[in-house]
Amino acid sequence: MNAVDSVLDAAPVADWRSYPIHVALVGVQTANDHLAVTWSDARVSPFHHQWLRDNCSCSQCVYSVTREQLFEIVDVPPELHPQRTRIDEQGQLLIDWQDGHHSRFHPGWLRAHAYDDASRAERLAQRPQSRLWGAEMSAQLAQFDYPTVMTDDHTLLQWLLAVRDIGLTQLREVPTTEDVLPALAKRLSFIRESNFGVLFDVQSKADADSNAYTSFNLPLHTDLPTRELQPGLQFLHCLVNDATGGESVFVDGFAIAEALRQEAPELFRTLCETPVEFRNRSRTSDYHCLAPIIALDAYGMVSEIRMGNFLRSAFDVPVEQMAALYSAYRRFITMTREPRFRVQRRLDAGQLWCFDNRRALHARTEFDPASGARHFKGCYIDRDELLSRIRVLQR
Repeated sequence: MNAVDSVLDAAPVADWRSYPIHVALVGVQTANDHLAVTWSDARVSPFHHQWLRDNCSCSQCVYSVTREQLFEIVDVPPELHPQRTRIDEQGQLLIDWQDGHHSRFHPGWLRAHAYDDASRAERLAQRPQSRLWGAEMSAQLAQFDYPTVMTDDHTLLQWLLAVRDIGLTQLREVPTTEDVLPALAKRLSFIRESNFGVLFDVQSKADADSNAYTSFNLPLHTDLPTRELQPGLQFLHCLVNDATGGESVFVDGFAIAEALRQEAPELFRTLCETPVEFRNRSRTSDYHCLAPIIALDAYGMVSEIRMGNFLRSAFDVPVEQMAALYSAYRRFITMTREPRFRVQRRLDAGQLWCFDNRRALHARTEFDPASGARHFKGCYIDRDELLSRIRVLQR
């Protein structure tokens, strides 16, 4: 096989994303178990032979229709190594393997996936960062107009980025008809159904199967902490609000958790490491979930808050841990009541809350149902759907 045939055989299947070339490949050296690639900014990135073969994107290794991998690394011996390497006229890395296979790597893709310390630190710094907030959010609330969100993809993206990074947003100029919420939600993705339905009505009723469907004070909580996966986003659309009271209250659970990490690290660790059971029982359902109140991601950052005192079972921990758990739990709830963290606003007809249910704890002050009607329409969408929609809009 000549060099031209080798290049054609190695033609990669395009990723759905694009990878701009910010720096060029200028050199490649072969070592015992890896290639050392040199970039035009003088960075050197080692790539192990197995990693390179595992990530070959030629049509033999990746199905061009789904763009998903067909090849499995166990199908080649672990000692597989390149027979020849070079950089072509387009700046791409070409590899001829000793078993006759050929791979070609786009320099933008290769740099975006380099795993040397400098490259990994660079990617970590580029990860979306949560913008923590407190009481000041009442005056700085991210607000968007419903008609523009529904018709303009740029505004849609800005709204979704605010939901991702801040976790609390409001839409205005929302029609007060019951068909609006599903149309808005589907502008983002599909709706997550629960035992409360695809859509649920938040209004006081005599046969309530949740404290949310009463008129008395509802303390700060996340919805459905009783589920293995709490809903990611919650929408609450105000159709009518003529009742006295019933203001919405929010706190940033991430901000409280980080403040607790700084102010009382031992209490923070307790809430991260101690599973607590939440349960929700009704005449027709019985949900239980055992999980910590604060969850951390792979980078040690707070990724989820699970809280609902009215849905919590009795603590069940070893005797020697009980006092510590109560100290941590009391401190967390006390912090949610501190003015520095609380945002309290009335939601009027034609307005809508969209917030991260695994981050922003929400509550409602008591209202008088005899003073006027109060009817919110709600639904859930998972956080994965938000992130997917953002990525598609960005690319």
